[in-house]
Amino acid sequence: MESEGTLSPESVAEARAAFEAAGPTAREVVRETAKAMEFDREEYRERVTSDVVERARNVLFADRLAVSIGTVDEFETWLDEHPAYDVVRLGSDEVARVVWHAAPFAETVVAATYQHEREAAVGTLRRQAFGRIYRPRFEDATDDSMTEADDSVTEGDGSAEADDSTAE
Repeated sequence: MESEGTLSPESVAEARAAFEAAGPTAREVVRETAKAMEFDREEYRERVTSDVVERARNVLFADRLAVSIGTVDEFETWLDEHPAYDVVRLGSDEVARVVWHAAPFAETVVAATYQHEREAAVGTLRRQAFGRIYRPRFEDATDDSMTEADDSVTEGDGSAEADDSTAE
């Protein structure tokens, strides 16, 4: 069995803190991408919305999630050792490899099977884990607790105000 990624939050608060910490990096990635695309200030204000930054933050957070990679037998052994966990299985039962992410605070594990495309399976798993485990809990947070990455998107002297309603 192998693993990759470093983020396996033990609590919703720990997950939320990691998510909020990804906000400044997301803003910088989007800002630098817009510069590389040679957006002028007006185009930047029009196109670089809070939704764009939010999506970048989602990806940055999900990409850090700890993922176990192994055989179906290894996954079944893990499940036997964690009987309280709810299981979300994605993919075919006819393949021998599986990737999974466990969220201890939710007592949930999301797993995706694959035959040859490990990288694709890990990416799919991370998106699914984010969407099924983390996003709903972040959306339940009060608007005040999510201001770190949502306050504003700025570039040079121009700025585009973000709204707190985006979470995709």
